[in-house]
Amino acid sequence: MARIVRKRKPDPPPATPLAAAMEKHLDALRAQNYSPYTVKNRRVHLGYFVQWCRDRGITEPTEVTRPILEHYQRHLFQYRKKNGEALSFRSQHARLMPLRVWFRWLARQHYLLHNPASEIELPRLEHRLPKHVLSVPEMEQVLAQPAIHDPLGLRDRAMLETLYSTGMRRMELIHLKIYDLDTDRGMLTIRQGKGKKDRVIPIGDRAAAWVEKYLREVRPNLVTEPDDRTVFLSNAGEPFCLDHLSNLVRDYVDAANIGKRGACHLFRHSMATLMLENGADIRFIQQMLGHADLNTTQIYTHVSIRKLKEIHTATHPAKLQRKSSEKGATAANPVPLESLRHEANKDREDDADE
Repeated sequence: MARIVRKRKPDPPPATPLAAAMEKHLDALRAQNYSPYTVKNRRVHLGYFVQWCRDRGITEPTEVTRPILEHYQRHLFQYRKKNGEALSFRSQHARLMPLRVWFRWLARQHYLLHNPASEIELPRLEHRLPKHVLSVPEMEQVLAQPAIHDPLGLRDRAMLETLYSTGMRRMELIHLKIYDLDTDRGMLTIRQGKGKKDRVIPIGDRAAAWVEKYLREVRPNLVTEPDDRTVFLSNAGEPFCLDHLSNLVRDYVDAANIGKRGACHLFRHSMATLMLENGADIRFIQQMLGHADLNTTQIYTHVSIRKLKEIHTATHPAKLQRKSSEKGATAANPVPLESLRHEANKDREDDADE
């Protein structure tokens, strides 16, 4: 079966000289070998500013001054989405950083005499931990959701197992090729991952077995010509798009009814945290995840507190005694755990009577 090639509509010509300058900047990024996803994101974020300027009659690059950029920064801070929520400081930062890069480029290319964005202060980013991390039973419950007797369910199980075993990014899973898999040796090669870097990482026996089963029983019925050897194919026989994959994974997490939400990155966070709790060295996890900086991987040392909890339980003097006659108890009057539970239940009954 031949693949249907959808013709992409040509982009409309730039509406203003400022928009034309943005297109020249994006062309320069492509020439510098920036990834298509980076260029796409830059277009989106710069497009917000170009449209904001157009609404206010600002159409030339030379009309953009530092006060205008500061006005735009205040606009981002005061902006409210359709649900009434403000933009997070990370979202504001993501929209302002490309502006600094763009105007620096405009000044270097002599489109501007000086860079109006050179002294713009970006919002401080919060140090946030992953919102949700799955335990082993929760992860197994999510993995059990696909209907493996259905061909597409078998494909989905293989994808979930691969995400869990390797911790790869969704973009890396989408671009995975058959010739990058070495299930005999339990390895796979990620080509041109984030930062256009290749890396070789292990894949577990269980995940490899599911992938082999999918390649043998399902993929031949999905593939269309020409076959580019992409491992995981959509219902249409094409590589997944990012949003389709995220929605698919999110649906399985929701179906597991574990009280936590997430998509592909949830598997990445969970894999790293569980490996760290089981004794993996942080540098091995850095290599698995493809982080350029070890500080990025250090976030999982703050999430994985099992060892800290064990030490806290063993050493803190205010710990509860499960049995009043427990051997080795050094407290003068140890309070049994059962007594506290009985007291708490009695308080609840008294509150209900009132």
